[in-house]
Amino acid sequence: MAVIENSKVTIVGAGSVGSSAAYAALIRGSARHVALYDIATEKVEAEVLDLAHGTQFTGSSDIVGGSDLSVVEGSHVVVITAGAKQHPGQTRIELAGVNAGIMQKMMPQLLEAAPNAIYVIVTNPCDVLTVLAQEDTGLPPERIFASGTVLDTSRLRWKLAERAGVSTSSVHAYIVGEHGDTEFPLWSKATIGTVPILDWVTPRGDRMTVEELDRIAVDVRDAAYKVIQGKGATNYAIGLSSARIIEAILNDERAVMPVSTVLSRFHGVDGVALSVPSVVSATGAVPIRETRFDDRELELFHASADALKKVADSLRA
Repeated sequence: MAVIENSKVTIVGAGSVGSSAAYAALIRGSARHVALYDIATEKVEAEVLDLAHGTQFTGSSDIVGGSDLSVVEGSHVVVITAGAKQHPGQTRIELAGVNAGIMQKMMPQLLEAAPNAIYVIVTNPCDVLTVLAQEDTGLPPERIFASGTVLDTSRLRWKLAERAGVSTSSVHAYIVGEHGDTEFPLWSKATIGTVPILDWVTPRGDRMTVEELDRIAVDVRDAAYKVIQGKGATNYAIGLSSARIIEAILNDERAVMPVSTVLSRFHGVDGVALSVPSVVSATGAVPIRETRFDDRELELFHASADALKKVADSLRA
């Protein structure tokens, strides 16, 4: 499939995450048309107006929006950020009940307005919501997936790049599993350039240790809590990572990104949405089945799947 002409993305939810995603998409020129939809009329109209005032400086993209579902029509990609936000001290999983209810009401309406779109779920807990939304809508798994650990992976690469003394783009490492407390890095495949992570000599003349990498993994896992504690929400980085996913779809890039799809017979995991390296293109997201885990990583992957399955099952009950 070729690059989508006259492309349109709609961001659903005009809160801090949705507005940041729309801003990032405008700045980066992620789509020809950017739309922002929210049921809160005054809020969404104010956000659209503020964004529109800057379009002289954003190239060919334009911004429209409002609280009428017609805003969503004609979308090639729909990014869902609507829902209750995570409060200080609250885990993503504690959000599950209320946001699952919102998603259940919203998805049929969005599908009616944009039946052929690719749906990207950013609302947390994004993995659980993706499973439930995919079941409710019957969409193929490649057409409804979560932003997953794309942001967590960016956080990891930033920290490793700082320590290794290289650019972030030269770090090849992934966070996989849940976007949340059971996520983990694929250390067995992590490299700086072509050099295995533990063999890299840093500008200080030393090498990173297993213990240090474990501390980095914890920092990455808990990064969102630190940001939420200080400013109430994470918004800029998730906005940028959402824009990057949008681009991979609309430009038919076949980019490898750790998004979260409902997995089928993937290293023994079935019916759970977890982030693994996936090919993201105009047809959606397809997990790379050849991804290899070492024994410890496979244990962690199954533990992540079990934790999320319990949450999803409790919401179905």
